[in-house]
Amino acid sequence: MIGWLIFFFVLFLASLGYASYKSYSKNRSSDEFMLAGSNIGAILGFLTFSAALFSAFTFMGMPDFFRTHGVGAWIFLGLSDALMVFFLIWFGYKLRKRASEVGYKGVAGFIQSCFQNKWAGYLIFVSSFLFLIPYVAIQIRGISIFLDAAFPNLIPGWGWASILVVLMLVYSEIGGLKAIMYSDAIQGLIMLVVIWIIGYTCLQMVGGLEVGIAKITQSNAGLLSLPGPKGLFSSPFLIASAIAIVMIPVSQPQFTTRLVIMKDLKSVHKMAYAVGFFAILVILPTAFIGLYGAVSYSESSTAEFLSAALLYDQASPVAALAVVGLFAACLSTTNAQIFALGTELRSLLSGSDKKIMRITQIAIFIFSIIVLVFSTYMSDELVLLARVSFAGTSMIAPVVLGAVIFKNPPKSLLVLSACALLYFVGSLAEVVPAGFAGLPTDAAMYLILIPATTLLMLVHHFSSKTTHEA
Repeated sequence: MIGWLIFFFVLFLASLGYASYKSYSKNRSSDEFMLAGSNIGAILGFLTFSAALFSAFTFMGMPDFFRTHGVGAWIFLGLSDALMVFFLIWFGYKLRKRASEVGYKGVAGFIQSCFQNKWAGYLIFVSSFLFLIPYVAIQIRGISIFLDAAFPNLIPGWGWASILVVLMLVYSEIGGLKAIMYSDAIQGLIMLVVIWIIGYTCLQMVGGLEVGIAKITQSNAGLLSLPGPKGLFSSPFLIASAIAIVMIPVSQPQFTTRLVIMKDLKSVHKMAYAVGFFAILVILPTAFIGLYGAVSYSESSTAEFLSAALLYDQASPVAALAVVGLFAACLSTTNAQIFALGTELRSLLSGSDKKIMRITQIAIFIFSIIVLVFSTYMSDELVLLARVSFAGTSMIAPVVLGAVIFKNPPKSLLVLSACALLYFVGSLAEVVPAGFAGLPTDAAMYLILIPATTLLMLVHHFSSKTTHEA
């Protein structure tokens, strides 16, 4: 297997090197470095968006999620991703229209300009920092779990994490956002091919889909029902999860920026539909791997199941591809999110272009080190951790939606989102109750945020209309 691993890994590194080389420009501006020239077509846009969206938690977390919680995971992920696609079309149109009016260097700077309030930009940056850092750490943690279990005496977990961080930094610092997008396209295709090869082999090992379902029916029928064997997929959980995932393009800057830098609205529409199709293609084989795990490794730990399903139970070439596919899945998301944090900071800075670029590059390095340290303390529940990240960033969605809907958005939305974010963080830190009225924190917050946001927007709309008429 080692020979195959070296072969595929060299090809993988060569592809990343080529992407960085093609994207490098000696005399580039900070706009070229951070925003890729703002002329991205539908194909590259859809591949980089999909690769940033589906990551190590997809490759590793989702099969384990299916194995543990059953078919409800498909409903949870499939429905949420489908809704997000349709939302992308509307939001992409509104965002691009407002960005053309006020300018765009990042979500934080964009919000700052729309609200004419410097604290609005810092609210966006703090939210991104608080929840993107853990999400990036999820990817690093996922790879470390797998590789440490697969090669227990080769390199410690922090060593694998360090390799990933170094790779991410090298080609992002060399080529900027364009290098990241080209590498994302390559890594997204690698991830899709590899996960289907593994999913198909796992399905064959279990005896096919019908045989696998029959075995599950006999051993643990709860996996084929809602809310699942552990009762996870309750109505509040599903609704809150759908809202959090639908809000990803609004609340996570790496996706918001990708909508703005598309060359035209037609490309945005094509990209949105393609992302939905890609989601189906990616999620389906993870269900096959999860089915195999539920049949053959129902009592095993996450690390034992993943190392067996992705490595030990596979032929040597497939196992080698799995390792490379995991690296690709991890890097495609981590680089997008770390770079997005750099973009958000850059959008709040002032000074010469050279100074801003230097500060941004240093910040990206510091963010990467923080992620490396944070990844050593993460839990193994990768999908649930990802969901917390989605929910946390969605607390600032009222601010972003207000900015794209109104030319003069109500300042009350800033207060609303700030309070929601503060409470959500407090609940995670166990300073305030985690949920109320029998609902989990995110569901309870949405129950307040959605009607409150709607009410504030309606009041602002009619008051502005009245003032204009007067």
